[in-house]
Amino acid sequence: MSNTTSINLGKSRSKILFHLAAIFTVIVWGASFVSTKVLLDNGLHAVEIYIYRFLLAYMVILFFSHKRMWANNLYDEVMLALCGLTSGSIYFIAENVALNYTLVANVSLLTSTSPLLTTFLIALFYRNERPSKGTYLGSIVALIGVSLVIFNGGFKLTIMPLGDLLALSAALSWAFYSIILRKVNVIYDTLFITRKTFIYGILTAIPFLAFEPEICSPSVLLRGPVILNLLFLGLIASMACFFLWSQATKNLGPIKTNNYLYFQSIVTLVLAYMFLGESISVIGVAGCLLIIVGLYVSDKMSAAK
Repeated sequence: MSNTTSINLGKSRSKILFHLAAIFTVIVWGASFVSTKVLLDNGLHAVEIYIYRFLLAYMVILFFSHKRMWANNLYDEVMLALCGLTSGSIYFIAENVALNYTLVANVSLLTSTSPLLTTFLIALFYRNERPSKGTYLGSIVALIGVSLVIFNGGFKLTIMPLGDLLALSAALSWAFYSIILRKVNVIYDTLFITRKTFIYGILTAIPFLAFEPEICSPSVLLRGPVILNLLFLGLIASMACFFLWSQATKNLGPIKTNNYLYFQSIVTLVLAYMFLGESISVIGVAGCLLIIVGLYVSDKMSAAK
């Protein structure tokens, strides 16, 4: 076997690992909704949950990444702060607040547009890297699949401007995070980026505590279910998954990586069936198939560009 062949095989295997990392992350993020629901049922509020999970993740990752505290310059530091703002406080808080003003289905559908919005932003900011028609086509097919999975046999879409606008803002915020992450990934290592994302996410979320009706009692944090779910959200869904997502974005690109977010709706559908007793209709299954077809079309046609 020639050296060139060996190198190509090595690259292919590493690419597979990054694809698996993205898939694992999406599965965990899909499951994180269940953990969040448990914490909400125990009296914690949305902003509190976000701050606790990111604070726990930051404290642990600081153990592995503590030698360097600041970026090379002010511009890069601002870019890292924007990572924390767009992927953290803006995204999570806009998404959670949107649930108070519109239907859950609307929020799920609108936040699922982030991969498509990322594709548009890439085309806007990188004129020499215009996504192929296949990329757009695959994303649209996958998004249709997501809508079928979300409604799963019961179509009910009601326009509720404030909540819908907040949900769309969350999707756009994540799309901008993907673009910014692409820039800083070239300069800094993934652990450093992830750590800075957490701390800036925490700092920009703290002011939102003023809008919470009340802060839960510290005794609530000692409950077994609360401890277990916070550990899952902080160590797995936040620390491990943000690290893996950053690595996947760095090696696969923001478009391919973000396309895996379409799988979140499939994870939610399956978990709702397994743990909440919800049924899966023919429409839901059709939606799952469309998501897979859409991602396949996007990947193959963009590769053939």
